[in-house]
Amino acid sequence: MPKSELRCLAASVLVGCAALAACSVWVETPDDRRPGPSGAGDPGVELDLTTFEIVDLTHAFGPETIYWPTDTAGFLLEQLAFGETDGGYFYSAYALATAEHGGTHIDAPIHFHEGGVDAASIPLRRLLGPAVVIDITAQAAGAVDYRLTPADVEAHEAEHGEIPPGSLILLRTGWSARWPDALGYLGDDTPGDASNLHFPSYGDEAARLLVEERGAAVLGADVASIDYGPSTDFTVHRIAAAAGVPSLENLTNLDQLPARGATVIALPMKISGGSGGPLRAIALVPGPVPSGER
Repeated sequence: MPKSELRCLAASVLVGCAALAACSVWVETPDDRRPGPSGAGDPGVELDLTTFEIVDLTHAFGPETIYWPTDTAGFLLEQLAFGETDGGYFYSAYALATAEHGGTHIDAPIHFHEGGVDAASIPLRRLLGPAVVIDITAQAAGAVDYRLTPADVEAHEAEHGEIPPGSLILLRTGWSARWPDALGYLGDDTPGDASNLHFPSYGDEAARLLVEERGAAVLGADVASIDYGPSTDFTVHRIAAAAGVPSLENLTNLDQLPARGATVIALPMKISGGSGGPLRAIALVPGPVPSGER
């Protein structure tokens, strides 16, 4: 997957997440703006987060972040200020630089489809929804360049039911356990050379099935690309991008998600005109929250 060498410089954090107050939050729906019988607006729909475990699907950005081999600059964090100010209070600030397609990130459709939407224009409804985790760890353990097949998808559906439209498909290969060992993760760690990579991912026909027949909202994976390592034509990217489907790459902790039932929220840095960008992805998994995390 050829990666753009465009670099973005900012003095802010990669992605901001609003703090969750206490153990529940209020989510406003369009109808909530209508005045009730008393003339006051309804408070909204309560989402009780004590009924979910929150799983972080994101690798942290830092010196060990893995990038596509053709991006040799990696992640840069420059200290601008750190310490006590003349006013007597502590203050720190940094500038950061990163290629769009390194670490846990999103590929916008424009990455592989002329006229596709950019990173800032991806509809939010595509980035929040039910997760379907397809597990090919057993197949990948015996074949480093394994590609998901239609038969794998059908076997998943035979056990868990047909994949509903609008699902965020997450391919679990087990490769995230190799992070941040670039050689083990990519199959080759030669700087500037992406011609000898080896890792599993989606196959072309399985991608067509998921995107064109099942109506997937997103294709994601715990590897460096939604095309397998040796790919030179990047057909899976092209299939997804042509259908307006973003991809999520270098995910982690997919082993903590069920095959069905989790809800994924995948919010990238909102880069105007960008072909992708750093991503903070989480999953809400129904179940009791450990007492120490409430």
